[in-house]
Amino acid sequence: MPFVKVVKNKAYFKRYQVKFRRRRQGKTDYYQRRKLVIQDKNKYNSPKYRFIVRITNKYVITQVAYATIEGDRIIAAAYSSELPKYGIKVGLTNYAACYATGLLCARRILTKLGLADAYKGVEEADGELYTIEENEEGARPFRCFLDIGLHRTTTGARIFGVMKGAIDGGLDIPHSEEGKRLVGYEESDKSLDAEVLQNYIFGRHISDYMADIEEEDPDFYNEKFASYVKAGLDADSLEDMYKNAHAAIRADPTHKPTKKNTISPQKRYGRQKRRSYSQRKDRIRQIKEHVLKNRA
Repeated sequence: MPFVKVVKNKAYFKRYQVKFRRRRQGKTDYYQRRKLVIQDKNKYNSPKYRFIVRITNKYVITQVAYATIEGDRIIAAAYSSELPKYGIKVGLTNYAACYATGLLCARRILTKLGLADAYKGVEEADGELYTIEENEEGARPFRCFLDIGLHRTTTGARIFGVMKGAIDGGLDIPHSEEGKRLVGYEESDKSLDAEVLQNYIFGRHISDYMADIEEEDPDFYNEKFASYVKAGLDADSLEDMYKNAHAAIRADPTHKPTKKNTISPQKRYGRQKRRSYSQRKDRIRQIKEHVLKNRA
């Protein structure tokens, strides 16, 4: 087959169309977003909700949103930076914190919509697979679809720990009935080990690591877990911390706005306040009288 040289001439560049800005920046997968956003025509403009999960180096971000022509509308959000209010002061991006953040977002949106009592989810996390069931009377469960952005859908990823927390919190999120992406799923057996998942939800994997490091190298332990030591936590107290946090989240998931510091008016140095017309005329009169007095 002969080699064909690609010539980018004037006709080529006249028809060239750049991709969307967020696609050029590598921030948005528009193929995925189109599948999550487009709603059926027979739904008559009813919103299609997304459960958005993003994990940064410091925090876990969860939002419930729907798309409009003007842009996305956020109806509820929860951040792992709020977890210290519920007793989780360290490790705000580990698997246990991801689960707690998903639980907080789920309870918050259900409380806002008045569905918290109708759909309580799993009150004590046991690691078992759970799917919300519709009540015979009253409203249906709140359904939303998981939006993970550019994150890889690998088995055991923390992003699915957030999803598990939201499902246990009472949200209806379509997912694999076998729990294929949760921690503890064995591909060989095609089954989920609920005990392994429960260990991760309560941070027992961290406790085991802390206990081993503390016994082998105390100096490295004090350096590695300095924030835990400062908060007064050890390997034996982590599980109770997460259990108490789950109970506190269910007791009061509502968002409490922080108090903003009032900004004092900016001081102006070396600049006099502008004089009025009468003040300027009076100033000129005073200068004239002073000059004439000195001449005399």
